[in-house]
Amino acid sequence: MFKSASFFRIATDFVLPPLEALEEVLQKAQFLPCGATQPESSGWVPPRGNKSTVMAETVGTQIILRLGVERRPLPASAVKAEVDERVEKYKLETGRERASAKIKKEFKEEAIQSLLPRAFTKRSSTTLWIDPVNKFLVVDSGSLNGADRVVSHLIEALSEIPGSRPGLMAKPVQTSMAASAAMAHWLSSQEAPVGFTVDRDCELKTPDDQKSTVRYSRHVLEIAEVAEHIAAGKVPTQLAMTWNERVSFVLTDMAQVKKIKLLDVVLDGIQENGKDDDGFDTDAAIVTGELSALLPDLLEALGGELSIDGATPPALAGKSPEQV
Repeated sequence: MFKSASFFRIATDFVLPPLEALEEVLQKAQFLPCGATQPESSGWVPPRGNKSTVMAETVGTQIILRLGVERRPLPASAVKAEVDERVEKYKLETGRERASAKIKKEFKEEAIQSLLPRAFTKRSSTTLWIDPVNKFLVVDSGSLNGADRVVSHLIEALSEIPGSRPGLMAKPVQTSMAASAAMAHWLSSQEAPVGFTVDRDCELKTPDDQKSTVRYSRHVLEIAEVAEHIAAGKVPTQLAMTWNERVSFVLTDMAQVKKIKLLDVVLDGIQENGKDDDGFDTDAAIVTGELSALLPDLLEALGGELSIDGATPPALAGKSPEQV
């Protein structure tokens, strides 16, 4: 259900509106396909799939939503060719040697409108998990911009509920240690944080315009060479890890989690207990349960979570990476 995860913190005083009211506004903002000249369309879709019409699924105390998006991507080369053709025609008709920037802009807009009806559409969807008890939002996206887009749609939906507070306070989770600094420490010291192991994939880059990159794939990372790259100035941007032998993932320098995979000890439990009819409730309960336990451990490994005002929790103030 979740292959990636971007984590957001909900304001502690946020109160989720009644599910009936949330469902009503999501139904009004449900996904509709792109029109003939519409470059993009987005809206809510049933998380359980096309066999369902429910937009806000509840599993225990967790709420699962899904945003659908359809785009009509236009190749830049096709737009340019269409604009060039219109420019040449314009010069022949007017006798002018060149077209102004304003004219070219108009031609580009006309070209896009003429090409859009012929463009193929591409659909995608992104799952959003609301944890109202622990005050987290988790978006199945490895891109912060993509996750922000989904959260913005949720904020817009909540603002439509009568009597609700204007807007939802949701900010990306901030930690006292940068993920890149933490990963550098783990790799240099060859010591993973408690509850985690470092796996066999890693990416390091120089923080300059050159972006010189070294990648290790299925390679032992407990070697002097990795520490030497870090000492020379390369910064870890991705690191494969495993949590408690239950979940493997890749941590990024933006503290996002990608390539989430439930391991055998978790999957065996699913097989023993069986699934519900369509598997949705079981999958949702297992994934949210594992991530609910993983996230606090990950935040602790990164020095603890910063409060809304950016202050370091008292228990972690003054500690070095080695002490955390």
